Amino acid sequence: MELAMIGLGKMGSNMALRLLRGGHRVVAFDINEPAIQAAESEGAVGARTMKEIIEKTAAPRSVWVMVPSGEITEETIHSIADLLSPGDTLIDGGNSNYKDSQRRENILAEQSLNFIDVGTSGGIWGLTEGYSMMVGGDEEVVDRHRSIFETLAPAPEKGWGYVGPSGAGHFTKMIHNGIEYGLMQAYAEGLEILKAKTEFDLDLHQVTEIWRYGSVIRSWLLDLAARALAEDEDLSDVKAWVSDSGEGRWTVFEAIDLDVSAPVITAALQRRLRSRDPEPFSDKMLAALRFQFGGHAVKRADHDR
Repeated sequence: MELAMIGLGKMGSNMALRLLRGGHRVVAFDINEPAIQAAESEGAVGARTMKEIIEKTAAPRSVWVMVPSGEITEETIHSIADLLSPGDTLIDGGNSNYKDSQRRENILAEQSLNFIDVGTSGGIWGLTEGYSMMVGGDEEVVDRHRSIFETLAPAPEKGWGYVGPSGAGHFTKMIHNGIEYGLMQAYAEGLEILKAKTEFDLDLHQVTEIWRYGSVIRSWLLDLAARALAEDEDLSDVKAWVSDSGEGRWTVFEAIDLDVSAPVITAALQRRLRSRDPEPFSDKMLAALRFQFGGHAVKRADHDR
């Protein structure tokens, strides 16, 4: 099967390469010429414009959009949709909000275009390990693209699946990322407690290596934690500033809308937000209040630094 890939960032280019190695024909497009040339060197057919994508992809066309979520995805989908023909299929493999995917499916259906939303996990490791994919859309349309998903997945029948109608793929991936937030926070907090127990002088890399085998808390995230600690146990080159893709927020919002308690995911999200403020105003306020009601000591800011 052939597929046009729009967006050749690290993940998109790796997905294109995995498809090429699996025997698929890939038409590759990106706004950066070096990215297109790199894909061509691996056997892809390069396209420099949206119009070229259409010209170089046989009908009925399948176009996979792999760009950052938000306005870029919106613009890309509308731009290519205007050039597609009835019966063609658009696939969004990025981290879009599932409500946007539902809306886009309705709009594209009016143009007789198919839409598949694919919640994709695997990051930079997907090329060698395969991608986990949660697929939403019309089941018949998804089934026609089965060979694509089987090639990208860790194994043809493992790591991917049809989960429901349009929006279900991105909804499932959103909750997946919310769980990821909680798991990452738990590992981070546990390792910090171990590090703080200085009387034992624990080797954190050694501990994570022990946990990786036979332990009930073993996981791929733990494998990655061990890898990071092997490179730099004190993480001296890493700034304590944690970003978020937005899906953790969406998970918390959804939990509130559904009246579902999600304290761990919510706390993990809040911790990420706090990491970005070197001097949280709330902590200053707490110190000021303790001084006001009890005369407790306050550390004064050094304005000369």
